[in-house]
Amino acid sequence: MSRRTRILYSILSGVLFGLAWAQWSNALLLMIAFVPLLLIEDFFDKNRNEYKSVQFFFYSLITFIVWNSISTWWIFNAAAIGMISAVILNSLLMSSIMWLFHISKRAKGKKFGYFALVFYWIAYEYFSLNWELSWSWLNLGNGFAKNIQLVQWYEYTGIFGGTLWVLIGNIIATLLITKLIKVHSYKSVLKELFIFIIVIFVPVVISAIMFYSYQERGEEHEIVVVQPNIDPYNEKFNGMTVQKQLQKMLSLADSLADDSVEYFVAPETALPRTIWEQSLNKNRSIQRIRSFLLKYPHAKFITGASTRKLFMPGEKLSVTARSFRDTAIYYDNYNTALQIDTSMKIQKYHKSKLVVGVEKMPFPKTLGFLEDLALDLGGTTGSLGTQDVRTVFKSKENNVKIAPVICYESIYGEYVNEYVKKGANLIFVITNDAWWGDTPGYKQHLRFSQLRAVETRRSIARSANTGISCFINQRGELIQATQYWTATAIKTNLKANNEITFYVRFGDYIARIFSFLAALVFFAILSQILQRKKA
Repeated sequence: MSRRTRILYSILSGVLFGLAWAQWSNALLLMIAFVPLLLIEDFFDKNRNEYKSVQFFFYSLITFIVWNSISTWWIFNAAAIGMISAVILNSLLMSSIMWLFHISKRAKGKKFGYFALVFYWIAYEYFSLNWELSWSWLNLGNGFAKNIQLVQWYEYTGIFGGTLWVLIGNIIATLLITKLIKVHSYKSVLKELFIFIIVIFVPVVISAIMFYSYQERGEEHEIVVVQPNIDPYNEKFNGMTVQKQLQKMLSLADSLADDSVEYFVAPETALPRTIWEQSLNKNRSIQRIRSFLLKYPHAKFITGASTRKLFMPGEKLSVTARSFRDTAIYYDNYNTALQIDTSMKIQKYHKSKLVVGVEKMPFPKTLGFLEDLALDLGGTTGSLGTQDVRTVFKSKENNVKIAPVICYESIYGEYVNEYVKKGANLIFVITNDAWWGDTPGYKQHLRFSQLRAVETRRSIARSANTGISCFINQRGELIQATQYWTATAIKTNLKANNEITFYVRFGDYIARIFSFLAALVFFAILSQILQRKKA
């Protein structure tokens, strides 16, 4: 295999991954996306005496830079440095995993090596979900978000079931092709071809049966979702007054309101001016919302807001607490969801999965002094405060319990599970995706909510500042999806399901098991390498 061919294969793998992520394609492309890269690896493995293992790292890097760039270039619209950093860091991590797999395969043989690849990759994805620089957008299981008919069994496995499926499919396809190249006989690979077909189509058939036989559960509740369509760059934080924004939002809500509506849902930071939490009920915007609800006294209004908490003297400070200049008065800023009704009790939840570089400085105890370098996209910037447990919004009229999921949090399956374990039977996702413009970014973000619906079997109401607002049923299907850059409101009835899925109960068990196995494999390889050096 010539150097030119290796480069072309690396690019081909990256393009296949990128195409699988495209909104118009089918995610089953993921089942062969690794194959060109694995053929390069097989070449280096068979010619190990001529090539150092580190050379495979650089071909992997080409693949993953291509994939990351094709799939997440849209971050550039909000922050060029953010896009470049995400592409480089993610590509380096992915390439390191492939290099580690290559080293393991050289040390222990083909069969051990391919098992190691599965263990290492799933461990990496689990790590990417949970470390300080979390960026799990391109976890393989997420790739099926636009084809939810293929992965209804996510209610048992979560996205790591999809990742495992992709890895196994690619390994079998690679074994098939390498054997065919070696023996030049189609008859000799019939066994591998049959296994590959079974691996692909059995999960698809099972998912299709689940999809068409699933019956939604729970009592119906009428919900209005508002999409105010306010430009975040030129209006939301510095061009349109807060009261004008609120009037637009309430007018849209009122256009579909009646006595049967139980919830009005508005997007993330719909109340953009910072509100002190000690005096929520005195805030003019909240008073206007409460006055609006007097016409619909049984309804609740759930909205995003920028809030601030003042620390009392002697109160323990959080790691994100900041002080007013030249004072000992400390406070925390939050990206908050509020549930407002006609009573004086306001329920609140603070967003706790934050966007790195915008809402959060990683490793705050060590790097907190760099907080001023956070990207300013309007509104509150720098490291925001969080909370340790999920808050479920409750209703005094019935048994409806709402999971208020704010923007980026909707990417995290196990995180959303925590709401459901606390009784949430409906999920409301509030977000502001307008930063990215009319790009694939906001469409990809929407699709992740569909995965959460399948995993939890919870209906979802999604309010975006501008496209795509929608409703999602318990099968993960979109209902009444709005258009981009359109001010509108939509209304429907959603069923509140109280049953707990296997995945909600056990979470990312696949990732935890495989991460443990990855650690065992890694230390076995490390021990062997050290023994060889010692010898």
